Amino acid sequence: MGYQSRMRSNRSSGRGGGGQHREKAKAKAKGQKRRSSGGHFSEEGSAPTSKEIVDRTLNRLRTLGNQVFALSPFSEHFGRWLVDLRVVLSEFESSPTANVDDYFVKERSRILSNVELELEERRREEASCDKAVKSLSDNRLLLDGIEEEYTARAREIKARKDSELKRLSSNVDGLRAEANRIAQMKTGIFRALSKKEKAKKEAETAQRLESAQKELASAAQNFTAEQEKLRDEYDRRKRPVMEQIRDEAKEVENRDMDGSLETRRAACEAFINAVNALVERKS
Repeated sequence: MGYQSRMRSNRSSGRGGGGQHREKAKAKAKGQKRRSSGGHFSEEGSAPTSKEIVDRTLNRLRTLGNQVFALSPFSEHFGRWLVDLRVVLSEFESSPTANVDDYFVKERSRILSNVELELEERRREEASCDKAVKSLSDNRLLLDGIEEEYTARAREIKARKDSELKRLSSNVDGLRAEANRIAQMKTGIFRALSKKEKAKKEAETAQRLESAQKELASAAQNFTAEQEKLRDEYDRRKRPVMEQIRDEAKEVENRDMDGSLETRRAACEAFINAVNALVERKS
């Protein structure tokens, strides 16, 4: 009985000692983890140096300066780009290590104001370009209508001309044939036609032939004049429309290209120079 009691006592104390050892090991591991974790947070939470802030600002400015707007209308991107630019400048100025001076603030305000004005001018140009696109489409439709009308009227005049000149030419050919027939007729005492009657017929036929030839020539001239008048009217109506189309086509030629890129790049380069100049002054 005493032996069994001692055995139970030893096993009980063994379990208690093992549990305390495990608890101590766990506590030690947690302490090491907290120290390790605390060191990591300390590294991440360390404040950036002045050089790091400057480099990050310059890199962000270069990125904004090289940003290309792929799709038109490009002016829809101007507002967002200006917001991004202001954020970069604001974060730089609010950094304790930046320590901006009055000269930098004035330069920043001047550059920002200039780029805003230039982008607003670009916005107006794009709006004007949109109007030019619509006007260009309208004028091309107008030109198509002018050409269709001219073609139809020219075709109608030609048809009348061909028909009328054919009729008059046929009349001239008939009179010419009649004149030849009269000229070949024989005259004499025993003939049905005397010289006097033949001469009279020849004179009448010649007069009719001359009149028919004059009518043919006059008709040809009239039709030519009508065609020229139609052509002049067509040119008069077409010329100003063509000029407008040419001017509008030039205006919209570069519509699909971001014309604000150089303006925005120049502004960012000016800000980069201002930041570098500030660093030199603070040095």
